[in-house]
Amino acid sequence: MPEILISIAEQQLTLIQDEVAPQFFTISTALNGVGERSGSYSTPRGAHHIRIKIGAGCPVDTVFVGRRPTGEEYTPTLAAAYPNRDWILSRILWLTGDEPGTNRGGEVDTLRRMIYIHGTPNSEPMGVPQSHGCIRMRSHDLIALFEQVEAGTPIIIKE
Repeated sequence: MPEILISIAEQQLTLIQDEVAPQFFTISTALNGVGERSGSYSTPRGAHHIRIKIGAGCPVDTVFVGRRPTGEEYTPTLAAAYPNRDWILSRILWLTGDEPGTNRGGEVDTLRRMIYIHGTPNSEPMGVPQSHGCIRMRSHDLIALFEQVEAGTPIIIKE
């Protein structure tokens, strides 16, 4: 099974698979830094796994709200109409924590915090913390990753 390593310090996601060279993707994690508490808008640390994959077969830049496609595709015109929207595009990998009391359960539950790996507009910066807690990727990178992982794929998020 593949494994994902996320380095917050390097703003990098690494996909490791048996007998295949590692793949590296530039990402954007939380503007508020690291943290596990609900309402912190921070990126959680520790051992996680993909709980649910959402968006298979959707067009590139499909807009999601509440984990459902809206029927819209992201464009600069749409962005201008909704300037405060936190754009979730193309695919969603919904994460769940594996460490009770650290990133699972109570006020530190990654799944209930709705922490995803998701696509973001090309106009958003990569390689710098900018998100509201999720891990953002370019849509074409996310789609490539999405096709190579399954629900259950382990993820380690480290500072």
